[in-house]
Amino acid sequence: MMARLTKNNPGKVAFYRLIMIIIAILIIASALSVLKVRIDLTEDNRYTLSKPTKKILSSLKNDIYIQVYLEGDMPIPLKRLRRSVMDILEEFRIYSGRKVDFSFINPSGGETDEQRNSMYESLVNKGLSPTRLQAEDKEGGSSQRIIFPGMIVNYNGVEVPVNFLKNNFSMTTDQNILRASESLEYEIIQTISTLSSDSVKRVAFIEGHSEIPEIATADITYDLAKFFTIDRGMINGKPGSLEKYSAVIIAGPQREFTEADKFVIDQYIMQGGRALWLVDEVYVNADSLSVGETAALYRPLNIEDQLFRYGARVNPEIVQDANCQIIRLKVIGSNGNQQYVPMPWIYYPLLIPSAKHPLTRNLNRVKGEFTNYIDTVGLDKAIRKEVLLTTSDFSRTLAPPVLISLRESERLPDESEFKKSRLPVAVLLEGVFPSVFKNRVINDIVPGKVSFKNESTDTKMIVVADADIIQNGVRRTASGEVPLPLGQDRYTGEVYGNTDFIVNCVNYLTDDKGLMQLRSRELKIRLLDKSKVRNERMKWQIINIFGPVLLVIISGLIYNYLRKRKYA
Repeated sequence: MMARLTKNNPGKVAFYRLIMIIIAILIIASALSVLKVRIDLTEDNRYTLSKPTKKILSSLKNDIYIQVYLEGDMPIPLKRLRRSVMDILEEFRIYSGRKVDFSFINPSGGETDEQRNSMYESLVNKGLSPTRLQAEDKEGGSSQRIIFPGMIVNYNGVEVPVNFLKNNFSMTTDQNILRASESLEYEIIQTISTLSSDSVKRVAFIEGHSEIPEIATADITYDLAKFFTIDRGMINGKPGSLEKYSAVIIAGPQREFTEADKFVIDQYIMQGGRALWLVDEVYVNADSLSVGETAALYRPLNIEDQLFRYGARVNPEIVQDANCQIIRLKVIGSNGNQQYVPMPWIYYPLLIPSAKHPLTRNLNRVKGEFTNYIDTVGLDKAIRKEVLLTTSDFSRTLAPPVLISLRESERLPDESEFKKSRLPVAVLLEGVFPSVFKNRVINDIVPGKVSFKNESTDTKMIVVADADIIQNGVRRTASGEVPLPLGQDRYTGEVYGNTDFIVNCVNYLTDDKGLMQLRSRELKIRLLDKSKVRNERMKWQIINIFGPVLLVIISGLIYNYLRKRKYA
């Protein structure tokens, strides 16, 4: 019957086949739209989301709306960043069951300067950081643009800013944008995870030992408050007073700890608590430098034995580093007028973050002041040690007491005199820690019956030998004290990596989902050789224009030659 139909009505059979093919295509397309079939063919898996990210996205209960301010006329490097953001948000939308929605907005889209300035002010107030980006154009020139490389994540009416670029001044524009692309998944999913969590973790600043005052940690408190509930208070030797906190911060104590307070912190760690220690063993009154000189004095805190038992020793020595910040000193010129002259200040080292650990990978250098350094001690295999911050290859140390004078800045540092290198300043300790109160009589320290553990569960802590890393400047005005941005050089405006370092430390200490490991992702940079682009531009233009045409002509000639030869 089919054979007869084929002979009698070949046109009708062709029509039926066409209908069948169209139906099959529609069925396959519908099936693929329902199934989550995603194939990442890139060598570095740049479009593949991690398992923790997929788990968080699939468990979202409410919709998330994201406003990305990367739209409009932008340099080519920013267009690449925009494409990366678009790609990853598309993946987020798919794996969240379309609960993640987003839009791209041009912050400079206003018709008048007043509208644009109003938009800029609104974005700054929401927490987005404006950036002046200098990028080369195709003609070899350069241009500067004010951009807001970031997004606002909205969940249940709560808005949280996410800034992409860290603006490492030691890197090129392309490298900065590459680093931003590498950390996109972490930056976005960390914010979404915090907003969508049923409970907010609590972090405490411990007080009672003349720690850095609240106004001097106001800037970092604001940044940490995006992820945690932040408390401050004294423990007063009360066991169990830290149980509700996911992590504690000991920021720049100046008075000795009592044995009772040490016991409270020790048992908090034994129960699996996490701690960020920022301590100096040498006291320097920086305010006294306003008169030209000050003294550096040894100041024990009675926590030396505790940190030693955990695997770290803060050495009571001041670090000098040839790779340091620039300060401005007031001098009198030959004409008798006062002027400010930039001078290197070797007591303010620019600390180098470790490129090996996800916590510090791709961070800007961290600004230190009168820094000490750390030795890792002990051979306990249950404790893993990782150096996070170091000095440069040209360092040296001074033991107190020592007189520090601003006149030292008049002499340029000779690198041959700085013979120590890579002194550890921040160390991560992970594993099982022994109690510092093991084999001691507890009743003499804390009266009454208290629970006691000789050994901790698996936990982690970070020890930093410079409390000034977390301390922001304070500007005093007629209306009161105003905190300055943490890590910002007030003279050059350059922002160092202090804020990112502290926020990453606390996020790493409290991270139970493995999100911090996303910062270890590495994308290969594939850039054109700019010198070749300029010098060989005409050659490659000719090849790109006429090459395809010649290829088609040659292919046609070969085809005709072979056809004539075959059928001659």
